[in-house]
Amino acid sequence: MKLILAIIRPESLESVREKLYAKGIDSMTVIDVQGHGKQKGHKELYRGREYQVEFLNKIQLELAVADDMVDPVIEAIASGAKSGSMGAIGDGKIFVTNLEKVLRIRTGETNESAL
Repeated sequence: MKLILAIIRPESLESVREKLYAKGIDSMTVIDVQGHGKQKGHKELYRGREYQVEFLNKIQLELAVADDMVDPVIEAIASGAKSGSMGAIGDGKIFVTNLEKVLRIRTGETNESAL
């Protein structure tokens, strides 16, 4: 089992969600987050003055999946979050970590049967 964390642009969420549903993934957690990568934010003009926006609004997706679903999930997220054919700075990142144990509280099911 793996835990997949993806940081994407807010405007990409609907496209990513549709691609995940098409792969049979219907369970996920969506969190509004702020941060920046190598681009370290951007400059904006407000009332004639320029200011630095250091933390950008992003969406964090968390998905617990079986080992055999890791590659299809990564493919769905990456294709749904990519801006245009070439992509763009700030499209996001995907992290995959091992998941040692899962417990469904309601039924007591564990591990893959709890996903």
